[in-house]
Amino acid sequence: MSGITSVSQLKRMQGGLLRDDFPIFQTAGQDNALVYLDSGASAQKPQVVLDAVSDFYGAAYANIHRGVYYLSEEATRRYEGARKTVKTFINARHQKEIIFVRGTTEAINLLASTIGRQRLGQGDEILITHMEHHSNIVPWQLLCESTGAVLKVAPINDAGEVDMEAFAELLGPRTKLVSVAHVSNALGTINPVKEIVSMVHAMDVPVILDGAQAVPHLAVDVQELDCDFYVFSGHKLYGPTGIGVLYGKAELLEKMPPYEGGGDMIESVTFEKTTYAPLPARFEAGTPNIAGAIGLGAAIDYVQGIGFAAIEAHAYHLQIYGNELLGAIPGLRQIGTAREKATLFSFVLDGIHPHDVGTFLGAENVAVRTGHHCAQPVMERFQVPATTRASLGIYNTTADLDALGEAIGKLRKFFGK
Repeated sequence: MSGITSVSQLKRMQGGLLRDDFPIFQTAGQDNALVYLDSGASAQKPQVVLDAVSDFYGAAYANIHRGVYYLSEEATRRYEGARKTVKTFINARHQKEIIFVRGTTEAINLLASTIGRQRLGQGDEILITHMEHHSNIVPWQLLCESTGAVLKVAPINDAGEVDMEAFAELLGPRTKLVSVAHVSNALGTINPVKEIVSMVHAMDVPVILDGAQAVPHLAVDVQELDCDFYVFSGHKLYGPTGIGVLYGKAELLEKMPPYEGGGDMIESVTFEKTTYAPLPARFEAGTPNIAGAIGLGAAIDYVQGIGFAAIEAHAYHLQIYGNELLGAIPGLRQIGTAREKATLFSFVLDGIHPHDVGTFLGAENVAVRTGHHCAQPVMERFQVPATTRASLGIYNTTADLDALGEAIGKLRKFFGK
């Protein structure tokens, strides 16, 4: 994207003009405008994504790959076109390295059930960090229970950053897999994943990166990162629910056994023996979420049309503005103050439970998330039962943060603070 276009798109974001691309922001009246600050849970959808899904169902619907008639061929073209779009988006080396799954959770479970079972046995170790989402904890716990492997956890400091010295010390001869969030969903921390990958590869160990919270905010180049696997969900990237991506280096994917058995993942089947299809079909058993993949492709095209230079500049501006605004509110404490952060603010208010905060703000039409954010170990680390989380997307502006601040002011007054 040219510098001129990036500046133009940045001005559109700062002026709130991108909201015009998202129908949901047109449904509320001017006196009750929606302030949506929950993109970390799921982002809103631009019209181009809705149109891509609707057009597929209305004009090109059929099952893919095996039909020799026009509709099936067109559906296949759109589905595989989305795979090519994802490949370019994250700069994978080969299109066959892109596996469509239901989301980040399924991708990690797939890896636990395939390369995890291949590599781990009694006493072997998996290394994660203390800031992981439950979907990057529980699958590994299940694997440990069935194999006798051990889950190791690298600590985080008071700012919500990984203790890299402790991380390095936990790497050892029994480490067989490392799985780390690129960006924390509960804290917003952007982890030094390139450094982590380099450190782990020195031990000849594969690295999985959970990119669910990263891809909406950061340009991702899997070849530059040199990660072995990268996973993310479509619905956080302004795409549909029920679709996600598992990227894996071809040489590793080709050695992994299938995750599920069924149609389309086979080469031939007899009652005596089944042989499996080559990548990527081997890991896409049954009829996939065709419409979801097409919608994700449209979402990626939309985001790339804006450009990450503009997206990251806008996010930096919002982060500074939000820190100053929240920092001026008496009794408010941010949880997660890493030097490198995505546009996510997780906080607690003295004497007011986060659930009360969320309910009150919701009545003001300010949508935030409250709770443990599927990251209970993070809450335990900071000794809080829950936090209020405001997570921003490309359609948010400083006016949304002002609305958040005003609603918190009303809340504090209501509770006599």
